Amino acid sequence: MTIFLGVDGGGSGTALCLVTGDGEVLATADAPSCYYLDSAEGEGVSLVKRVLAEAVPRICASAGIEPAAITSAFFGLPAYGEVSADVPLLDAAPRTALGHDRYSCGNDMVCAWAGSLGLADGINVISGTGSMTYGRYGGNGVRVGGWGELFGDEGSGYWIGVQGLRAFAQMSDGRLPPGPLLAVLREELELTSDLDLLDVVLNRWRGSRRKVAALSRPIVRAAGLGDVEGARIVGDAATELVRLVETTRSRLDFTPAETVPVSYSGGVLTAPEVLQPFANALAAQSQAYDLRTPLYSPVVGAALYAAAQAGESLNAHTLIDNSRRASAPVDRVPEG
Repeated sequence: MTIFLGVDGGGSGTALCLVTGDGEVLATADAPSCYYLDSAEGEGVSLVKRVLAEAVPRICASAGIEPAAITSAFFGLPAYGEVSADVPLLDAAPRTALGHDRYSCGNDMVCAWAGSLGLADGINVISGTGSMTYGRYGGNGVRVGGWGELFGDEGSGYWIGVQGLRAFAQMSDGRLPPGPLLAVLREELELTSDLDLLDVVLNRWRGSRRKVAALSRPIVRAAGLGDVEGARIVGDAATELVRLVETTRSRLDFTPAETVPVSYSGGVLTAPEVLQPFANALAAQSQAYDLRTPLYSPVVGAALYAAAQAGESLNAHTLIDNSRRASAPVDRVPEG
């Protein structure tokens, strides 16, 4: 029996999935984040090695197999390829957990593409804490965006959060007309005074990317309540995400006559209030796109990619029947 391990790393957690060649999901698991560039303890790449050394044996045990039984594995790691000197270390990190070399590593954007489009040529747009696109065409892969919150990640949850905080500040002191956003964020952040926003975001949160990105939800909600600035922010986010898609299409050399499949992942585009403006903006482009609901979760995409790397393909019908299980981890690997 062939068994494939998919690992989808991320800033908030790491998901794992074991799938057989017949498409049966043997086990799923959840583990702590392996985003090593933001490690509070300053572990660096050793954080990745530690998380995987705990998580891989755990999911194997829950499936009743040994790591040696895994035919092939793919590890989608956050920030992979963004620090050239770290790539060899990241490539070596899973070896201890698996006990063999039948695996490959790449950026976690590959998991999102592979899952959302089922390995088909096309473009996946990611909008979660950060934003980027990853597309494939004829064996070529292209990444656009993902430059980080300081000077990139347009259309992401963090970007929406910052735009909303800026609008709140300007509404509070009169530079913008007040709207529902004021009340929504006052309630969300339990502000006694509007100036307490400085204490919450800068002192208590210390500018946390994840917490600022989480503000995208109440900001989108304010837009739905008729807030003019909130609606503008949501519309601008959709426009920025379409720019990523258009640039990816151009760099992949799709012909103007082709209808390019597009799918999505990340929490921002799960909100209909953002997905609909994105769909409308995509449909308004001069070249054709086919916007598709994601087929599978990114962690299932990682397993699909592991099988493809080994020259195998999974049973798609069975995998569809089991994919819901693979999007809801059943075994949690503890911190530390």
